[in-house]
Amino acid sequence: MHGKLLQVLVLLRLALQRNNVDQKFISIIFRTPSLRWGSYFCSMQATKPIGVFDSGYGGLTILKEIVKELPHYDYLYMGDNARAPYGPRSFDTVYQYTLECVQWFFSQGCELVILACNTASAKALRTIQQKDLPGIDPDKRVLGVIRPTTEIIGQYSKTGVVGVLGTAGTVQSDSYPIEIAKFFPQVNVYQEACPMWVPLIENNEYNKPGADYYVKQHLDHLLSAHTGIDTLLLACTHYPLLMDKISQFVPTGVSIVSQGEIVAKSLVEYLAKHPKLADKCSKNSQLSFYTTDSTLDFDNHAGVFFGRSITSKHLDLGVK
Repeated sequence: MHGKLLQVLVLLRLALQRNNVDQKFISIIFRTPSLRWGSYFCSMQATKPIGVFDSGYGGLTILKEIVKELPHYDYLYMGDNARAPYGPRSFDTVYQYTLECVQWFFSQGCELVILACNTASAKALRTIQQKDLPGIDPDKRVLGVIRPTTEIIGQYSKTGVVGVLGTAGTVQSDSYPIEIAKFFPQVNVYQEACPMWVPLIENNEYNKPGADYYVKQHLDHLLSAHTGIDTLLLACTHYPLLMDKISQFVPTGVSIVSQGEIVAKSLVEYLAKHPKLADKCSKNSQLSFYTTDSTLDFDNHAGVFFGRSITSKHLDLGVK
């Protein structure tokens, strides 16, 4: 009897995850006293957080702003710190790593995953959306941070000349010039790769005098490309931590734009336009954090990005 009962409940759980079972019917079954495992399966169904992914810590600056805008949702954050940084890696490697992480989010019940990483958004997002999602589950969604930013960045510039600061991978992909041209064809875009900025931030050197040289070097080089640059886009989710340093070396009248608020407000609009997806996402104001590397290191660094202390769990993706 117990063996058959277990088999039935396992099948019901799978059906629930695929959203093809009448919920009232399930609730009646799970309230039956003899089915003592009902609460377990109900709890599995109840949690469908929004997944937020980054190769490391930077995505926490995006998550912080998303939580401000949508505090009632559940969120699951994962940093692939063991394989960071993604910036210098090839397109194929970033794609493989990102897809593996997205599949993990789906296995945790996420219906929606945000790639809060510019490199992953530039090198992996489109392939995952077009090639992989139709075979995995066409109802699930994976979104990035480039599209929301490029949709409005032209509105910040009066001269029509925008500078983009990013990792080598993001700059090499040319994602920002390509996407900005779709929405603002009249805007000229100049880019600058800043390979030392992420290491400075992750090694807690970003607010020390030693960082001045590297910050000023890249800003001077970018601003010298065109005297009309009046808007600087921080196209890496780590870079908001350098905002004070950047402001020191930027001329008066040049706007500095970070992505957190832009992405958060874009997600609010996206969920409003897709109510069925919004209804699937659980809303208990719960936050969970995972890292593929040391939880001690992650917790020590993460608070700077997220604005408050967190406690993470270790995730083993078979990273060597």
